[in-house]
Amino acid sequence: MTAKGNFEIDLKPAQDEQNPAGRMLINKVYSGDLQGKGSGQMLSKRTESGASAYSAIEEFQGNIGGKTGGFTLVHNGYMTPSEQKLEIIVLSGSGTGELAGITGTMDIIQTNGGHHYVLSYELPRT
Repeated sequence: MTAKGNFEIDLKPAQDEQNPAGRMLINKVYSGDLQGKGSGQMLSKRTESGASAYSAIEEFQGNIGGKTGGFTLVHNGYMTPSEQKLEIIVLSGSGTGELAGITGTMDIIQTNGGHHYVLSYELPRT
């Protein structure tokens, strides 16, 4: 199954001045086929040459297709001046409520200053 829509994101820097990586607090509001909120933390590093990397753990709570619950999204991305890669997976075993057993992957698309998602997922048959 596929869920599509938009999200608004609020990133707040955490105060970790002694560490070589940046840490951000994530708060999202999802609309479209996903209705709910995401919250988590992101670690990131940017080099002087323009390469960067980030990892994040995000907890989603809300509903998909009339089913209510939550799950964990695991983000891993990197970018160089010539390429970029982003992988976001639903952490196996993290689904709760009616979303127990959910598996899948998410793509994030940024266009015209907006954030859009495509979640490809499966739920166990009941």
